[in-house]
Amino acid sequence: MPPAFQAMVVEALLFSSEGPLTAAKMREIVPDLTDGKIREIVNQLNEAYETSGRAFRIQEVAGGYQMFTLPEFAPYIEQLFQSRQKSKLSQKALETLAIIAYKQPITRQEIEDIRGVNSDGIIRTLLARGLITIAGRAEAPGSPFLYKTTKTFLEYFGLKSLKDLPKLKEIDELIAADEEIQERFGDHLLKEIHPEVLGMKENGGEYHNHEQEDESSE
Repeated sequence: MPPAFQAMVVEALLFSSEGPLTAAKMREIVPDLTDGKIREIVNQLNEAYETSGRAFRIQEVAGGYQMFTLPEFAPYIEQLFQSRQKSKLSQKALETLAIIAYKQPITRQEIEDIRGVNSDGIIRTLLARGLITIAGRAEAPGSPFLYKTTKTFLEYFGLKSLKDLPKLKEIDELIAADEEIQERFGDHLLKEIHPEVLGMKENGGEYHNHEQEDESSE
């Protein structure tokens, strides 16, 4: 298969995929492709998009590749999909999700100890949305369920892996500099996920997250 046609096939696959498309899946469809060749094609396509002033780029997210529109077009796209606004997570759900993301795997009781309120309903909502999943049971009385985030969580926030979660000390700067993050998270969420609130300890001037896997899986 000629290289130019390979690039067209990769572009067509990414354009048609509803979610992140893995390199393995693309290799399955086009056996001539390799991981290195796919990365090369993605870089070439992104360069072509930038040169021609296109409104989208290909990003690596949740273990695969996906097309995304550029942030400056978000206000117009939101008007096209007004119903999507109704599906945004509530403040309480975001608070709970942040706690799980930074402390996973974590039990419901541990979540409630941090939030100070019952979290049954919110956990059910996050499970139903596919943003968290059951990661097993804790070695504690009653063997309560442990919860962790999923690939859907990574997709929702545009992360490649859990390693891309911002350090807690960076969140203030992110919110101050990014209006979209301000809208999505807000000041109250910052207080809920402050390092001391989450039980994290300072080491050498930095707060360190709970030990996590490289990537979250459903």
